[in-house]
Amino acid sequence: MGPPLMKPIPGPVVVVMGVSGCGKSTVGASLAAALGLPYIEGDRLHPPRNVALMASGTPLTDADRAGWLQALADELAKAQRGTGCVLSCSALKRRYRDVLRGGAPALRLVHLAGTPALLRQRLLSRAGHYMPASLLQSQLDTLEPPGPDEDAIVLDIHDDPQALVAQAQRQLKPGVASNPEP
Repeated sequence: MGPPLMKPIPGPVVVVMGVSGCGKSTVGASLAAALGLPYIEGDRLHPPRNVALMASGTPLTDADRAGWLQALADELAKAQRGTGCVLSCSALKRRYRDVLRGGAPALRLVHLAGTPALLRQRLLSRAGHYMPASLLQSQLDTLEPPGPDEDAIVLDIHDDPQALVAQAQRQLKPGVASNPEP
């Protein structure tokens, strides 16, 4: 009889969240690469109807988001049982994040936060994305920043993406408190 089969140790499940234009995709993909984890772009899992609504300047409702959030939670559940992952998605409300936690109870949040002026500037300079700058205010109105019990890592998007990735990596290490005092 050979040695017992070892189960792989699951990797972390990280959700990079925030409103449109905060840099979720850029930071999420770079963080995944730095951590050696698969990256999931949450926008790619939106059904065509949601993309069409947003592209036309129509904010999504909770009902519009429900199937998308469940699809994301399903992806997170698979990742939590396997290698882990980094997923980028808006996760604007606590109840949305709770749906995601239904798939991966141990997920960690990285909230990319910035001023409305900086976010608008980024959106206006961005090309090739279906989300118009006109929807920024509805996202800011919908945003419920993570509460203290969510143990989120909150990063200021005035820093460049590589600095944000380094900060997130540092705070994701076991035993390091989120947003430690300087």
